[in-house]
Amino acid sequence: MRPQLIRLCPGFVVLALALALAAGAPSVFAGEAGALPPSVANAMAQASPQAIMEYRRKLQEYQEARAAFEQDASAYWNAVTEKRRGRNAKRRDRVQISLDDYVLQQPPVYEGPKRPVNPAPEEEEGKPPRPPKTLPVASDLVRAAAEQFQFTPQRPASEVEFKRAYARYARAAGLTPEQAVRVYSFETGGTGTYDVQAGIEHGGKRAISTAMGYNQLLTTNTVELLAEQGHEFVRDLTERVARTQGPARKAMEHKLAVLKKMVAFTRTVPDDWSAHARLADTPQGWACHAMVLDIDVGPMLQTHKLLTSVIFARNKGYSRPLTAAELEMMNLTGDGTGLDMVTMPQAMREQVPTANFFQRSGYERNPVAIRHNTVARLLAVTNERMDFNSNKPGAKELAATF
Repeated sequence: MRPQLIRLCPGFVVLALALALAAGAPSVFAGEAGALPPSVANAMAQASPQAIMEYRRKLQEYQEARAAFEQDASAYWNAVTEKRRGRNAKRRDRVQISLDDYVLQQPPVYEGPKRPVNPAPEEEEGKPPRPPKTLPVASDLVRAAAEQFQFTPQRPASEVEFKRAYARYARAAGLTPEQAVRVYSFETGGTGTYDVQAGIEHGGKRAISTAMGYNQLLTTNTVELLAEQGHEFVRDLTERVARTQGPARKAMEHKLAVLKKMVAFTRTVPDDWSAHARLADTPQGWACHAMVLDIDVGPMLQTHKLLTSVIFARNKGYSRPLTAAELEMMNLTGDGTGLDMVTMPQAMREQVPTANFFQRSGYERNPVAIRHNTVARLLAVTNERMDFNSNKPGAKELAATF
């Protein structure tokens, strides 16, 4: 079940300092130096009394300003949540949605002082910093597939071979060339290869997420697609096996057997995004994500990443073909939230802030949504980037394959 909001867990984080201040908790610096961890006490003993007093004064100012901001921000985002619940209820009852069903003010922005720098170290000696979470790259996925399912994805002989396979499957499934090419242009910058990963492109050296391929599937996307659409993938691959002759047939039969095992694995938990995310962050989940690289199954996954949104909109009574920018909104934010934007009249798009379609944590980490802070502006900048990137070599090559 695809999430109904941007790909982040719901809820938001309130700063511990602000909570402590609002609750009347004493500052950790209010006591005697002997009450502090030894390393901090020693460092503060070496700092000048004037520096310590100035730090405490600035910290108090920061805490007070931050607490006041958090009070306003919490009220705002609570209102966004309540309005969203109201819209969902209206949709269930087939009641017309109006401007009153959205928060029309922009989110509050913190404009107070920055947190001051502590003149003493805050970490205790001997306590190592938490290492960053390891994100799998293509080599890790392939290794997991070999270890968990005794399978190696069949990689294309060339990039254009994968593009042709994707174009054939996407067109047959019902995606338009305009949708496929423009979403590819937006997601990959118009130059991405079938195995491009977020962060490892344009000279990047470190993966920033597991998003991979033309439509940037996360490991959770792959697990969810296998769980929900796996029967279609098995059916299509079974037909290909039947058409395959000679030595290649044995390899195809093995691929089909592995695909069936992967589908069964993804269905060992309820059809829920959080449950699928937990499966995705396992060796078996990494192995499933390796199918994004396979010349036969990869195009299926890439296609259904978008096709599920098209079908969702159609089932909700939205009969007009989705533009690529509208489809991208559903691709990015989840089908329910994206359709909320897609079905909105243009006059309302000009007035409704983008904050209505995000959780706070996702919004505050999304500079595009913040800068282009109405639905109309967000769709406009998406279209502009699609226009620009559609003229790049990878996009032109994909368009030619259609």
